[in-house]
Amino acid sequence: MSTAIINAENLTRRFGDTIAVNSLDLEVRSGEVFGFLGHNGAGKTTTVRLFNGVLEPHEGSMRVLGLDPISDGPALRARSGVLTESASLDNRLTARDNLLIYADLFGVSRDKVTSRVAELLELFELSQHADARVATYSTGMRQRLALARTLLHDPEILFLDEPTAGLDPVAARQVDELIASLSQEKGRTVFLCTHNLVEAQKLCDRVAVLEHGRLVAQGTPVELARQYVRRLDLQIETAPEHLDLALNILSDASSLIRGLPRRTNGSLTLTITGRESIPDLLTLLVNQGVRVYRLAANEPSLEDVYFALHGEKEKDQ
Repeated sequence: MSTAIINAENLTRRFGDTIAVNSLDLEVRSGEVFGFLGHNGAGKTTTVRLFNGVLEPHEGSMRVLGLDPISDGPALRARSGVLTESASLDNRLTARDNLLIYADLFGVSRDKVTSRVAELLELFELSQHADARVATYSTGMRQRLALARTLLHDPEILFLDEPTAGLDPVAARQVDELIASLSQEKGRTVFLCTHNLVEAQKLCDRVAVLEHGRLVAQGTPVELARQYVRRLDLQIETAPEHLDLALNILSDASSLIRGLPRRTNGSLTLTITGRESIPDLLTLLVNQGVRVYRLAANEPSLEDVYFALHGEKEKDQ
């Protein structure tokens, strides 16, 4: 089990009558990509500001890298990197000059600045455009440069706030690939705030779902899918001559499936109530003479989890 790098207990932050973060209990482990999911206004950015000592909590406690973000703010920020939703680069300067200025602000050793900037420009595939003004950059190039900036001082943990917001699919994929590689480099921890559920599914080891400032679920994508999604789609391929027989058998298996099975490109697609029904379905078909060649489950996605949670909350209310 990896060491906890972030701990929060009963963390609460208000803005007037609005509770932005509500009694948050959270643990993030060293070396993982941790997804912090929620709609716009859910409290994700406020949480990042709390964890970096920019805001003080009204209640609760927190430790990041073993430090108190409020009393040890400068020491903590020297060891963390933050990418906000807005890149906040100086468009009048070149990419190289932007990085040189921030390297100085981050306290990068003067004898290492030139090589560090060159290394990051190469890593983020910006070397050929290093001396072009940032105003000429595409949105994807600007985002890659902003990511490079967060790494200048070799931080142990990265806080990325909607890193692919506003990017076209190609640029978003490039940024996602960079995030995946960053998490593997030196066991660096990535705290990824996003409402992009496909991105989180692809990148994150574990996720937490925030809704109106309150944590509603936490775990790996697979754990959450099995806990909150009460349905599973299956595709069953049989011997061609047994397809009609299988369709008739499954059409009568109302205790195991939801709705009716469907023919899809020479196989059957059906929805069941949960994984525990799979052995019973397979036994039912085989015992009645159906030759089953393949049975594949389409695992629920984080999107399915998110909407299942949303539906449960509406029901409770």
